[in-house]
Amino acid sequence: MTVRTRYAPSPTGALHIGNVRSGLFAWLFARHNRGVFVLRIDDTDRERSTRESLDEILESLRWLGIDWDEGPPNPEYFQSNRFDRYRGAARQLIREGKAYPCYCTAAELDAMRKQAEREHRKPGYDGRCREKPFAPDLELPDVKAGRNYTIRFRSPHEGETVVADLIKGRAVFDNGELDDLIIFRSDGVPTYNFATVLDDADFHISHVVRGDDHLPNTPRQMQIFYALGLTPPAYAHLPMVMGPDGAKLSKRHGATSVFAYREAGYVPEALLNYLARLGWSHGDQEIFSREELMAYFDFDACGKSAGIFNAEKLLWLNFHYLKERPLAQLAREVRPFIEKRGLPIPGDEAWLERMVATLRERAKTLVELVDFATFYLKDEIEIDPKAAAKFLKPETAGVLAELADELKSITGNFDEPAVKAVFERVMARHGMKLGQLAQPVRVALTGGTVSPGIFEVIAVLGRDRSIARLRAAVGHPQT
Repeated sequence: MTVRTRYAPSPTGALHIGNVRSGLFAWLFARHNRGVFVLRIDDTDRERSTRESLDEILESLRWLGIDWDEGPPNPEYFQSNRFDRYRGAARQLIREGKAYPCYCTAAELDAMRKQAEREHRKPGYDGRCREKPFAPDLELPDVKAGRNYTIRFRSPHEGETVVADLIKGRAVFDNGELDDLIIFRSDGVPTYNFATVLDDADFHISHVVRGDDHLPNTPRQMQIFYALGLTPPAYAHLPMVMGPDGAKLSKRHGATSVFAYREAGYVPEALLNYLARLGWSHGDQEIFSREELMAYFDFDACGKSAGIFNAEKLLWLNFHYLKERPLAQLAREVRPFIEKRGLPIPGDEAWLERMVATLRERAKTLVELVDFATFYLKDEIEIDPKAAAKFLKPETAGVLAELADELKSITGNFDEPAVKAVFERVMARHGMKLGQLAQPVRVALTGGTVSPGIFEVIAVLGRDRSIARLRAAVGHPQT
């Protein structure tokens, strides 16, 4: 059997990292088994579905490296283009007496719910329209045409439905607890539970991977499969992702859309690695390449308890990937963040690589890297008043001027060894230690007291800018 998995986002908003994890696990399982990964777009909610959301979902998946074998732009993989199929299947169930019209009003359904609550029963439809006669050729609902009713699936009330879940194990549901769910609403739109069954069947999905909040839907969907004479797929329900406080994952926990993480300067490998480890493990290994994830992934190693989102762990992973990145790639990736900040964009790629090389051990995100790089990129810098008061004192003015003259005298390569030699000559003449000279120079060149090594900074800034900033510091009011 060829493994075929699917991911079916709805284009009604951004792709949240909590729900993209199920798509990632479905993709990994397909790739591990050399199978097929299908991307389906559940866009039956016509009012809320937008082209902008669809584009963001597709771009988010591409950015993460989650590729699909079947799906958009092929129109067959959009639910909005499959209504004839859903209508045909509903008519089949009606003809066979496996579905029926329900004329209950919203007020009646609300009364049923309240009555169940008073009697401490599980809320559900009481089946009052189940045995009412109807024509086998009954037309489907259409409020505009005056057909104001829904279509309900006639669930079996005897026996049990067993879900052999690949992660959670065997789950048994009493069919008597399954009420007759709506498969077509009064506006003529199929419900999720009905449409997804037909999609999974038509696209030959072998394994459905999704969050365990969908587990209550599974026995209902399996019964629809059986009623249509179809075989259900295997199911793997992933435990939910929770915040550190045990509540459902939300923005207040630092979790947001995939795009938001991209814009915050995270790299896709870090997010992919983190999401894969959120509910799955392979020994004690923490860092995985894309190829390793595909090679090792299986449901046997998925946890049965909720994954806890840890923003600090994700940031640590991002820091790791930035440090390990090839300089040329890191320089390319940081350019859009420089541009977004409105800073001058270096035309010299080699210089940009030298710049990021001095900062990669400090920055945890690409945004933070640009923060640290500001003094490199700006033509003029602002000196922190507190740093100036502490280090740009009158007695340092002469030493800074002397250092500027010495730097100007370098005739060979203006690199770290040459800069170091200049520092050593100036320090020897004045009996100074490196810290005594380096901090005033750092403040003069960067505007603050924290930076990469001072020899690196000067070499990357270059002769002219280093000298100009030193001389400007000599004329600073503090000196």
